[in-house]
Amino acid sequence: MSRTMRRLGTAAAGAAVLAAMGVTAYATTPVATAPSRPEAGATGARPLAGMRILISNDDSMQAAKASNSDGLGLYELRRAMCAAGADVVVMAPWQVQSGKGTAVTNGGVLTAQHRTTLPAGYENDCAGAPARGAVYGVCVADGSCAKDSPSATPADTVKLALRAGLRAKAGWTEAPDLVLTGINSGPNISANVNDSGTVGAAVAAIDQGVPALAFSSAGDESNAYFPRANYRANAEFGAAFVGGLRQRGLLTADFALKVDYPDVSTGHPAGPPRWTSVGHGQAVWHAYEQVGEDSFAIGLGLCDEVPGEPCTETRADADSTALFRDGRISVTPVTADRTYGVKAPDPATLRKVRTYVEHEAPRR
Repeated sequence: MSRTMRRLGTAAAGAAVLAAMGVTAYATTPVATAPSRPEAGATGARPLAGMRILISNDDSMQAAKASNSDGLGLYELRRAMCAAGADVVVMAPWQVQSGKGTAVTNGGVLTAQHRTTLPAGYENDCAGAPARGAVYGVCVADGSCAKDSPSATPADTVKLALRAGLRAKAGWTEAPDLVLTGINSGPNISANVNDSGTVGAAVAAIDQGVPALAFSSAGDESNAYFPRANYRANAEFGAAFVGGLRQRGLLTADFALKVDYPDVSTGHPAGPPRWTSVGHGQAVWHAYEQVGEDSFAIGLGLCDEVPGEPCTETRADADSTALFRDGRISVTPVTADRTYGVKAPDPATLRKVRTYVEHEAPRR
């Protein structure tokens, strides 16, 4: 990584346990009316056939900004998963919630509002699936979500979906097979992984015992625009990648996988996946400029190409190095257990996933 920083602008501001919380756990077996699912490991043109997938993000489900920074990647991910045969439901924040990490809302009412008019070009992507790719935006409101309604956090949406929302809205009496978060507008790497709502939502899923992957895509050279081409390439890689994990029986809730995809909008293809660690340097940083006696404007900066602290990366296997220096797809295992020196509960699975990433995963 690098030293000099460029100012990008300012921004305005278990079953018994569940029962004790008043939450109904998913049934351990499907009810008679539940659609049958083919055996895991389906191959061919529809490698995800029979899978139920929940998708969330931290960019919202609006997809209305010209910069493509408010949820367009979610629709590309939905498109690719349905094309691969999955049954998909989306429950995502009502408003952009970037930087919310694992934050949750501890009181009030959450409303999951069905979006009936989808962004142009994505209306029929999931038309043949049982849930038809239903999209819900989740706000904090006792009633309908309005344009300016406060939003649920990314972790809120996943917890709501897994504990009550998918049963109520989609009739899923079992937990989904997989949770996917993203595709985020911009990578989630290095020190800002702890801030990431995309990663936070994936962690919320594995906390509930559901396998999860968090997808993020780099922007273009301006870092202010997020080309559809990047989202589409990431999503199509993601569908093939998940299919490979499924075929090998490597979808696990022991850890989430963080997938960061480079900029391919100029026509240069992504390098093959690399198994990485969360970097120690900084990619995006926060600065605070005093603008009044008691007030400080929040600035977001990006490291440039001059070496030095705090941008210099010291880890040889850093996610940021694979992504930015080498143009590779970065795949990083992430867990909610922040205990220093913790041992993997199932190191054999971790080794198998790493082998898949390094030698067998899609190259695109």
